[in-house]
Amino acid sequence: MTAGAGSLTRLCVFCGSNRGRNPAYADAARELGKELVGRGIGLVYGGGRVGLMGQLADAVLAAGGEVFGVIPQHLQDLEVGHTGLTELHVVASMHERKGLMADLSDGFVALPGGVGTFEELFEVLTWTQLAIHDKPVGLLDALGYYDPLLAFLDHAVTQGFLRPEHRAMLHHATEPAALLDVLAAWRPQRLEKWVDGR
Repeated sequence: MTAGAGSLTRLCVFCGSNRGRNPAYADAARELGKELVGRGIGLVYGGGRVGLMGQLADAVLAAGGEVFGVIPQHLQDLEVGHTGLTELHVVASMHERKGLMADLSDGFVALPGGVGTFEELFEVLTWTQLAIHDKPVGLLDALGYYDPLLAFLDHAVTQGFLRPEHRAMLHHATEPAALLDVLAAWRPQRLEKWVDGR
């Protein structure tokens, strides 16, 4: 799995299948969608029509952008798949879903979400850390949703489990334009993973 760093043609966005309690989360998803279209960036996401996923996809489509969804068959069978996308890939498993989403994308962003979003985020961040791919990873930190997570990662640095340079690989911003600017400018670094050299 490789990538051409610095070129954002399609961005993979992980986000909740729920909207969250504050309408500002859905606002952030829609704003990100509009910003993607304004920059000519296609959206890759989990293929759902519900929650922030649906809000994001609908915003991109309404603005004339391209949306590529990837959904496992068991979720498609539950009728949560979006029917109006540019392309919808139905795959056999969650593992296949994540792999195809990564292959279709030049970078990754997480909007607010639950454990599925967290799991997807940390997998691609680990791949960046291990140089499995050369793709930037960021958080759109709407309403400070990810502030506790960022603080925990800082704690992992102080406790010697995470290099500061690897912590810095997870970019974050509160506005879509600022985050996309950072991701577009990002270049990979080759670093030793192990903090103590062993």
